[in-house]
Amino acid sequence: MMTGNVLSPFISDEWQLQLTILLPLAAALAIRLAQKRPNIREAVSLVTSAMLVLLSYSLYRNLSQGFELKLVWFEVIPGLELSFTTEPLALLFALMASFLWLVTSIYSIGYMRGLREPGQTRFYQFFSIAITTVMGIAFAANLFTLFVFYELLTLSTYPLVTHKGDNKAKSGGRTYLAVLLFTSFVFFMIAIMGTWLVAGTLDFTPGGIFDHQVAPGICAVLLVLFIFGIGKAAIVPFHRWLPAAMVAPTPVSALLHAVAVVKGGVFTILKVCTYIFGLELMPELASSQALLYLAGASVFLASLVAMRQDNLKKRLAYSTISQLGYVTIAALLANNAGVIAGGMHMVIHAFGKITLFFCAGAILIRTGKKEISQMAGLGRQMPFTMVAFFIASLAIIGLPPTAGVWSKWFLLQGALDAQQWLLLLVLCLSSLMSIFYLLAIPVRAFFPGSDPGPRSSVRQEAPLPVLIAIGISTLACLLLFLFPQPLFDLAAAVITTQGGEAR
Repeated sequence: MMTGNVLSPFISDEWQLQLTILLPLAAALAIRLAQKRPNIREAVSLVTSAMLVLLSYSLYRNLSQGFELKLVWFEVIPGLELSFTTEPLALLFALMASFLWLVTSIYSIGYMRGLREPGQTRFYQFFSIAITTVMGIAFAANLFTLFVFYELLTLSTYPLVTHKGDNKAKSGGRTYLAVLLFTSFVFFMIAIMGTWLVAGTLDFTPGGIFDHQVAPGICAVLLVLFIFGIGKAAIVPFHRWLPAAMVAPTPVSALLHAVAVVKGGVFTILKVCTYIFGLELMPELASSQALLYLAGASVFLASLVAMRQDNLKKRLAYSTISQLGYVTIAALLANNAGVIAGGMHMVIHAFGKITLFFCAGAILIRTGKKEISQMAGLGRQMPFTMVAFFIASLAIIGLPPTAGVWSKWFLLQGALDAQQWLLLLVLCLSSLMSIFYLLAIPVRAFFPGSDPGPRSSVRQEAPLPVLIAIGISTLACLLLFLFPQPLFDLAAAVITTQGGEAR
């Protein structure tokens, strides 16, 4: 099959999907071979990430022209394949992840060289392997394929979390691995097995795979197992791995929070809710309401904890836990506005949060400061970085002129449509709290007042690659406010695949 896509004269559509998954893996091998030549090693990372963006965009163009692809690697048993397909939610995730891999690759060059981090080849290699698993998750055609790549993502990011190799890094890595593997094998795998036994298929299907003969009680239990089993979404009480993983270098934190791990988690929740259960069945399940309240508790409690953190990366980590709860709530609301909000917030939060972590790394490179209480007057020394931090904070809070306003709008609309008044209150309170724990940082930096401590008026920004990456991600927060239509169209296309069953 050939389409009018720009890459079609050179690469068949099926091979475009194949390369989207395999190209980062090939890059990991090339990075290992170039370990003694840093310039070549980093060029491989940059060129490969740029090619992945082009491939993802090409697949997006195919989808926009009405072509959905199916790629089968092999059949495990009759009816169970390791296979991949393109659909709107998959393309939304893949476009976001591939573009942010490119931006993070640019950032990593300045960060890793600026701090003269050891083990840079290993870092870039496992970074590439992790992106391979992300693409596998994005385009998985069934739960079996998604589970395989979901677990490979955990294993491939573990060496990144423990990159520093000290006792603190090893301890954080153990918590990271223990929580994610525990939730996967105690809940997620059992949920998948139960789904196979009850429905007879694991294929992602518009409108869901459970027919009316399946007892609602069984589906309610399976939903609980899925939500708890998808530990990468960091829902309370399975959230401890995320703050523990902050011992990793800042580019890894950016990978965890924006490109791969947590976004893989909320993407999986969206995928399960829309393509396994379906939007018609979800509101009828007895467990949906309890899980909505649990997600609301995650949003509120994580916001409270974030307000008490003085360490910048830990504050951002608890902010992420809270924001992930937004996407989980959106998926569980199971209505049109909720699905659109979940898809849009997955992307918008990624750009906002990756900018915040980029800024945290820039501060560390130039000043060595990690505590917020030490950052009084920093705006004079690093004005570009702190302005970017301010803009990204607005995106996370959901205020104009940043894109965050759109996803928060649809989420509030979804809560109104579902008449979830308590959740509506929680969402509003959480947004107010995020104003205090995020905007307090640039305010302290630009208006230190009587805060003690040495301050420098000499401008000393981070290395150029770091600033370029910060500039790109910050600009995206603004541009997606002005031009949200492509993002909205992809998120809304998930609704149309449900065959009119959304409500």
